[in-house]
Amino acid sequence: MGGLRPGPPQLQPGRALAHTTGAPGSGSPHRSDSRPPQTPRGARRSGQNGRLGTTPPVPGRPTLLPALSLFFLLGLPAALFALITWQVLADGPLLRVDERVSRALLHPDRLSELLADLGGVQVAVPVLVAVLAYTAWRGRATGADRWWAAPAAAAALMALVPAFVVPLKALTVRHGTPVMPPGVGYYPSGHTATAVVAYGSAVLVLLPRLRTPLARRTAVAVCAVLVLGVSFGLVRRGYHWPLDVVASWCLCTVLLSPLWLLVGRNRRGPSCGTLPSRTGPGRPDATDARVARPEER
Repeated sequence: MGGLRPGPPQLQPGRALAHTTGAPGSGSPHRSDSRPPQTPRGARRSGQNGRLGTTPPVPGRPTLLPALSLFFLLGLPAALFALITWQVLADGPLLRVDERVSRALLHPDRLSELLADLGGVQVAVPVLVAVLAYTAWRGRATGADRWWAAPAAAAALMALVPAFVVPLKALTVRHGTPVMPPGVGYYPSGHTATAVVAYGSAVLVLLPRLRTPLARRTAVAVCAVLVLGVSFGLVRRGYHWPLDVVASWCLCTVLLSPLWLLVGRNRRGPSCGTLPSRTGPGRPDATDARVARPEER
């Protein structure tokens, strides 16, 4: 009883307090307090304010990006395509606007004809075939997993374009512009659909092979310039009405969405349940360190 005294306990030299980071005293056994914990959960960083951190089961952040992507890839283009097709079938008021825009842009010349030819099968399809052959060869040479999936999907998508465009031309029986010979079957634009699917598929398949953001942005910009150039040339030359071109944009955006999702899934890194290695060449990982120094357990 003589050792008892009122007041809070005092820290004694040479003793360590449990779970105290950096406990004073030369005899402190907490050697690993200055190092990051070796458990998977302890090594994770907390999230930013307003975002999920390390809350189980898997850390992440609340986002609307997947829903917005599906909306812009599927919902909005499909709704716009349905609206334009209904106006063409019903000879609606939107066609009056379409005709006025066509008269304002119509000016056949050699440049517009050359731009329109970039959407032909003779030009766009060989470009796609060359890109698919290159990406397939690179994927196989590097031993990539499922290297054939994206090129095969792009080739199948290109083959499906006539299966969608030709029945729609027969269904809508839309007449051509005043500079075109009498006839029907101009909706939607086949040249625009060929350009969007061929150049779009080529860029989507090629993106995983481009190492720098500048190269990826350049590829996307070139694809956009080609598609817009073909579209402008078709309207400028009088081969198609503007709505024929816009409808092909919408239709082919929907057609390209499965390929976009496939390429995006193949480009993802390890799943959330897989912890990436933080060690470099010549540096042992945490498991090796624990095996080499069992006294620190």
